Amino acid sequence: MRISVTIFLTDETITPTLLARELEERGFAGLYLPEHTHIPVERVTPYPAGGELPPEYGRTLDPFVALGQAAAVAESLALGTGITLVAQHDPVALAKQIATLDHLSGGRFTLGLGFGWNVEEAADHGVDWRTRRELVRDRMALMRALWSAEPTGYEGEFGSVRPSHAHPKPVQKPRGPVVGPRTLVGGAAGPKLFAHISEYTDGWMPIGGRGLTESMPVLRAAWAGAGRDPEALQVVPYAVLPTPGKLTHYADLGIEEVVLQLPPAGEGDVLRVLDEYAKYL
Repeated sequence: MRISVTIFLTDETITPTLLARELEERGFAGLYLPEHTHIPVERVTPYPAGGELPPEYGRTLDPFVALGQAAAVAESLALGTGITLVAQHDPVALAKQIATLDHLSGGRFTLGLGFGWNVEEAADHGVDWRTRRELVRDRMALMRALWSAEPTGYEGEFGSVRPSHAHPKPVQKPRGPVVGPRTLVGGAAGPKLFAHISEYTDGWMPIGGRGLTESMPVLRAAWAGAGRDPEALQVVPYAVLPTPGKLTHYADLGIEEVVLQLPPAGEGDVLRVLDEYAKYL
C-alpha cells in the first residue's frame, strides 16, 4: 500500500519545497494539496466537520503553484490536488495549468476534483450552486477536448472551445473514457457521485474513508454498469488519521493508496508527525 499525505499548506506552515524533500527522503508516495481561493467573512454555509471553520482554510496556498515547487525539488514524489474546485476555474486556463504540471513533473500529477461545500465562495466565482455538479462534468469534458492528441472542439451546456492547438499535453495516456492525468473525485457516497466517477474519472477519493465496506460494492456495480474495467477502479481514502487496524482494513478491501492527514503547522511539528507515520510505510 502506498502512503501519501495531505496538508493545508499556508503562509504560516512548512514550505512546499522542504516538505517535498522530507517526504521523498522518508519514502512517502505522494503529496496532495487542497484548494480554497478565499473564505468570505459573511458566510452562512456551515463547516461540514462542525464547529468553527479552522483558520487555515482562508490561508491556503494556491495548490498548483505549491505543487510546481514540490515537483522541482523531488524526483519521484507523486503530486495531487485534494481537491481542485473545478467549477471555480476557467476550464481553458485550468486545462493548461494541469497539463503543464503533469508535463513538467513527468506524469506525476493526480487531479483530485470536487464540487465544493462553501456556497458563498462558489457564488463569488459566478457558480450557480444548484447546477455545480453538471458544470464540473461539462468543464471536464471541455478539458478532455483540449488534452486530446488532435485538435478537438467541444460544445457543452456551460461552455465551448474550438478545435485548438493546445500544448503541452498531459504525459499520462488515455484510459478508457479518461483523457489527461489520473483523475479522482472527492465527495460523499451516492448514486449521482458514483455515476460521475464511472463516466469520466479513474476513481473515488472518499474523505476520511468511513463506510467503505458498504459503499464500495455499490460503486463497483455502477462502474461495471458503465462498461468500465473492474480492475481499473481506484479508491483512495483521503485525509485519514491512521491506525494499524484501519490501514489493514483498507488493504483487505483492495485499496492500494491511502492519503494521511498532516497538521497545518510549522516544520518541527510536521516532521514529528511524519516520523510517527513512517511506521506505516
